[in-house]
Amino acid sequence: MAFYVSRLSLGLELRRLGCKTMRCSGVDCRSSSSTSTTLAPRSLADDGKTDKLGRREKKNLMMSESVDKPDLNLRFKYPEMFPEPFMIWRNPVKEKLERKDMLARRNCISIPEFYVGSVLRVNLSNIHQPDKVSSFVGICIERKETGLRASITLRNVIDNLGVEIKLELYDPRLLKIEVLRLERRLDPHLRYLRDAPPEYSTFPLDMKPDINRSDEVPLNRIKVKLNPRPWTENWHKIEYKGIDESIDDLITNKWKARRELLRKPWEKYDLMKTYRATLPEEEMEEILTEIKDDVEEHDRKHSRRQS
Repeated sequence: MAFYVSRLSLGLELRRLGCKTMRCSGVDCRSSSSTSTTLAPRSLADDGKTDKLGRREKKNLMMSESVDKPDLNLRFKYPEMFPEPFMIWRNPVKEKLERKDMLARRNCISIPEFYVGSVLRVNLSNIHQPDKVSSFVGICIERKETGLRASITLRNVIDNLGVEIKLELYDPRLLKIEVLRLERRLDPHLRYLRDAPPEYSTFPLDMKPDINRSDEVPLNRIKVKLNPRPWTENWHKIEYKGIDESIDDLITNKWKARRELLRKPWEKYDLMKTYRATLPEEEMEEILTEIKDDVEEHDRKHSRRQS
């Protein structure tokens, strides 16, 4: 019992001596729990501005607002620079290395701005030609894949025979790409030109460039009339904006009823489908910031070559 009493008296004595020391230093022992905020350095307390509600704004947030964000419209100009949105196909290391290879390839060849519906002339290396170069003129009916797998499909009707070539955009055999007519179409692809009359995809091999003086890319709203069936694909199942309404006269009532069942008008309100089919805006800004300098340098070189 005497042991516990002596231990208690020792604790009280130590507490009395501690309080006396704190009072001598100008700090009240009763407010020792708030000493961490009271003794905080003033440089940390004045890190931001204080509003009417007593909240403080961080300086880094104000600095981030002054940073210029890249133009997101460049994603339409260089679609192959952005990876596929499907997460099961994503590999950040592979995507970054591919972008470096594509930018290095652009230093050797001019890849101009073009879209589905533009008329192009491409020059390919061909050892079987006398001048070792083969040329082809056609309309771009499809642009697929991203990264180093990006490819385009050109179509032209030569001697009443439809001819198509598929080229990899970053193929080392590709020597030159020249835009003869820069324009866009209403649909993401023009594969239905295979089942259309030949005048929609006939272009002379010696076609001269049709230079557009305006900054905006013109939109061609032409409606294509299809040939009677059979077709290479069932074009009636999907409502293409570039196909003429006369397609209703080419299908039976059974196909019309089937088309009504296949329609999904609610998909335009499906936010999750849109989210899964697109990249986040933050990731697009990061990619554009990475390629901005190299792309601008490529555009300056390309404009000098055209002038």
